[in-house]
Amino acid sequence: MSHVADNLKSTRERIQQLSLGAGRAANDVCLIAVSKTRSLAEVEQAISAGQTVFGENTVQDALTKIPQLNNPVLEWHFIGHLQSKKSKQVAENFQWIHTVDSLKLAQKLSAAMQQHNPNNILNCLLQVNVSGEASKSGLSRDETIFLLSDLVELNLPNLAWRGLMTIGVQGDEAETRKAFSDLRKLRDECRDKFNMEDFDQLSMGMSGDYDLAIEEGATMVRIGTDLFGQRK
Repeated sequence: MSHVADNLKSTRERIQQLSLGAGRAANDVCLIAVSKTRSLAEVEQAISAGQTVFGENTVQDALTKIPQLNNPVLEWHFIGHLQSKKSKQVAENFQWIHTVDSLKLAQKLSAAMQQHNPNNILNCLLQVNVSGEASKSGLSRDETIFLLSDLVELNLPNLAWRGLMTIGVQGDEAETRKAFSDLRKLRDECRDKFNMEDFDQLSMGMSGDYDLAIEEGATMVRIGTDLFGQRK
């Protein structure tokens, strides 16, 4: 087994243990292998070990892997900041985007899907800056509700609004747990307010804090370092 396969096995087991410990089903949480800046060979090692869900932060990096692999079994999540002018590449290559933070971007993605991938749906999460840190992208709590209200009213074609995403507070466990808890509460509030049964996803937690995220209700965790090792 490769080191990637070993890491995947131990991480999956840890996620299952945390899920069960939080009173959830063992398969409640989707592991997104964050393959940004990783080589095609490293991604292929993960695929050989049974991993099918991957996350990429930039379109340029993603396009060195997705077309070459050309594997319909794989599910690709765009998890970085996206310039609206690159909506076409996301529409053509990804099944999920975690970082929608404006009406303009949503409209560009919908138009790109209609033009370049009209027979499919792009699953979308709104990125929320729960902690209000100036260094982070994302919507405030109130902005999230206002934007979602507009999106529900517009009903943009080929987009499905599935939940929320956030990034924890680096180096502060208590604040990170609070951010994750607040995101879960906001997700629930939005789902009830707009009567959206499928608005059920919480993308939160990375290599350093996914244990807290799972305890607070994460449905997706974005893990890179724990799987592939430190970047060189």
